[in-house]
Amino acid sequence: MIAGIVGAPVKVVAAGRTDAGVHATGQVVSFTTEKVVPWVRALNAHLPPTIAVVRAVEVPSDFHARYSATSRAYRYTILNRPERSPVGRQYAWHVPRPLDVETMHAAAQTLLGTHDFAAFAGASDRTNTIRTLLSSSVSSAPPDVYVDVEADAFLLHMVRNVVGTLVEIGNGCLEASELATILASCDRSRAAATAPPHGLCFVRVRYGDAPI
Repeated sequence: MIAGIVGAPVKVVAAGRTDAGVHATGQVVSFTTEKVVPWVRALNAHLPPTIAVVRAVEVPSDFHARYSATSRAYRYTILNRPERSPVGRQYAWHVPRPLDVETMHAAAQTLLGTHDFAAFAGASDRTNTIRTLLSSSVSSAPPDVYVDVEADAFLLHMVRNVVGTLVEIGNGCLEASELATILASCDRSRAAATAPPHGLCFVRVRYGDAPI
């Protein structure tokens, strides 16, 4: 699409990957071109209704959407009530059983810092599984429960695997203390099933101290 606008091949780099079914409100992409056009209007004219560009800025020549990023943040939304919702169902995982949000939040603090997150890695992402989790919280605005995490980088399925395990803690199937044991084991089979993709949203990228 961009190549069609500028009339030459263009390499586009994204700040982070998202699984099929995952959403993004804060994705950042970069590309290099000498052509000057009103990029927001030009790109939105070619994009489908499900994708929109909200801002375009010129950056230094050494900027790279992925490698210049210092952290990425995700939010996972859970609809926690017995009744499902026909509105917004594509953006939240419906969990009918009541969740103990305070216990989930306390357990989530176990993950802060630099660890080997192999226990929460996808099957194809196990070569370098060391990551640094900068923030981790579980909060509620009934009937919604939010899991917010920020890290220097994430493994494939890492957030969804963490959420699946936190939900098992919240519904009493796992003890909060077991999360530390699961993390230390580096064994994916010890963690819970992967949470579905549609509740996950890529919300923010930081470059230095500045969020974009």
